Amino acid sequence: MVNSVEVKNVSKRYKLYKKQSERILDLLVPYKDYGEDFFALQNVSFDVEKGSIVGLVGINGSGKSTLANIIAGVIPATNGQVTSDGNVALIAVNAGLDGKLSGRENIELKLLMLGFSKKEIAAMEDEIIEFAELEKFIDQPVKTYSSGMKSRLGFSISVRVNPDILIVDEALSVGDKAFSEKSLAKMMEFKEKGKTMFFVSHSISQMKKFCDQILWLEFGVVKEYGPTKEVIAKYETFLAEYKALSKADKKKYRTTALDRQSKKNTESAEVL
Repeated sequence: MVNSVEVKNVSKRYKLYKKQSERILDLLVPYKDYGEDFFALQNVSFDVEKGSIVGLVGINGSGKSTLANIIAGVIPATNGQVTSDGNVALIAVNAGLDGKLSGRENIELKLLMLGFSKKEIAAMEDEIIEFAELEKFIDQPVKTYSSGMKSRLGFSISVRVNPDILIVDEALSVGDKAFSEKSLAKMMEFKEKGKTMFFVSHSISQMKKFCDQILWLEFGVVKEYGPTKEVIAKYETFLAEYKALSKADKKKYRTTALDRQSKKNTESAEVL
């Protein structure tokens, strides 16, 4: 099978500063390192076959949205490489929307940036507005929209563009159930057409219904990657145990996991 997406040794590092002066000094004094490194992702690698639906799971702070944004090209990786065979669309609440512009103006702007002509946009606009169910609000500023309305608009634009690779990041977790069901039905159409999709959601039932493969991230590293039935079973067991922990024990678990990962990265660097 042909791979639609290949992620090779991707890491994303951010700097954490205790005060603003450290941030300024880090920019002005290149020979000295200020701030603390924080890795949202560490050496993440996996391949996705064309037409596969991959669910991204993990507790909050595991790097799911960071990975989704890197695959979509919204943010760059610090290290590593992502190769995609086709155009990618990211659907997330507020993603790519300008709050000062109206819903209609956002449709036009986004489609213009994607290379569509004004004539093509005019032909697509009514269908996008109808699917988003925003008729009465389409000429109001997006900053006045609820999170559900923003999600509906973003989803409607992206599916109408008909991308080769679709990434849905928690966009169906806001808003009403009826629109979520309509959106899932549209994604099933994409699945039948053999499109590749990534699905970020806390809904285990949606993952079981929709995904072929599951990528389980834990604090920025790949914990498991494989068939949905196998990985979800392990993840559900972990979730039950993790939720039963006290706040202090959860903090201890996170610290231990991060220390273990840091040690593993150091050992890998020494071997190289």
